[in-house]
Amino acid sequence: MATVFAFPGQGSQAVGMGAALADAFPEARAVFQEVDDALGEALSKTIFEGPDDALTLTRNAQPALMAVSMAALKALEAQGISVSAHADFVAGHSLGEYSALAAAGSLSIADAARLLRIRGDAMQAAVPVGEGAMAAILGLDIEAVREIANEAAQGDVCEAANDNAPGQVVVSGSKAAVERAAEIAKAKGAKRAMLLPVSAPFHCALMQPAAERMADALAQTEIAPPSVPVVANVTARPLTEVSEIRQRLVEQVTGAVRWRESVAWMGENGVTLLAEIGAGRVLSGLVRRIAPGMSALTVGKPEEIEAAVAALKAAKE
Repeated sequence: MATVFAFPGQGSQAVGMGAALADAFPEARAVFQEVDDALGEALSKTIFEGPDDALTLTRNAQPALMAVSMAALKALEAQGISVSAHADFVAGHSLGEYSALAAAGSLSIADAARLLRIRGDAMQAAVPVGEGAMAAILGLDIEAVREIANEAAQGDVCEAANDNAPGQVVVSGSKAAVERAAEIAKAKGAKRAMLLPVSAPFHCALMQPAAERMADALAQTEIAPPSVPVVANVTARPLTEVSEIRQRLVEQVTGAVRWRESVAWMGENGVTLLAEIGAGRVLSGLVRRIAPGMSALTVGKPEEIEAAVAALKAAKE
C-alpha cells in the first residue's frame, strides 16, 4: 500500500481557509507568519478575512493556497506524521506542485511563496485582460477535446490545458478560439461547455512570457532533492533530480496539467490512498473518477487531523 500527499490548485481558495488551523496549531500559525514575512505583507489577513475578490486575484490565490497546504501539513507533522515516513509520492495540481515541493523539502516555504507571487504576477501580465479565456468541456475525453481545440484555433491559440479526469478537460487560449471550441464541443456531444471565470488563459502557449520569467526566478532559487518523488504535472511521472524539477516547473507554465494521467499512473504503481492536504476537496472528488480503487481523505481543518493521522499511520502498518 502506497500513499500520495496531494496539494490543490487555484479554484480551491475560500475566504477563511486555514484560520481554524492557525487557531488550533502554533505550527500552522508559524507558516502564515513565514509567508507574510517572505512577501512583506499580511497575506494571512486576506486569507482569513477577505475580501473575496482580493483573495481570488492570481497573485494572492497562488501563495495563499500553498500557505494553507503547508499549515495543514505542519499540523499533521505535530501529530507525528511526516512526508518522508508516511508518503511514497507527493503531487500538486498546477500551483500545487510548488506546495508538493515545499512539503518534500525541495523548496523552503518562504521561497515557495515568493516564487508563486512571481508566477501569479507573470501569468496575469502575459496576456492583456479580455484577450484570453478558458473553458471547461465536460463529457468528452482528452483526444476528442484536442481535436476540437485544433479545429477551433483557426490561426489563434487554443489548447487542452487541464486533463483533470475522464470527461473533464479544460481548454485555454485566445478568447475567440476558446469560444469557438465551446460551441464545437456542444455540437460534438459535450454534456457542457462553459467559459470559466479566470483572469488569464493558463497552461497554453500564450503564457510563454510567464515561462521565461519563471525560468529566471527558478534559476536563482535554491532547490534541494525531494525527500520523496514528486509526480510532475507535465510528465505525469515522478521526478527526483533537481535540474529536471526546475525544467519541468518552467514547462508547466505553458504545458498541460496531466492530472488524470498522474493519478492513474500512481494507482497503477501501488498508490491506494490520496491525502489532499490544504483547502477544499477538489482532488479527492477527482480520484473517484480516475482511480476508483484509490481511497481519499482531506486534511484542511482541525477536525480532519485526527482521522487523517489514524488513516496515514494505518496505511504504513
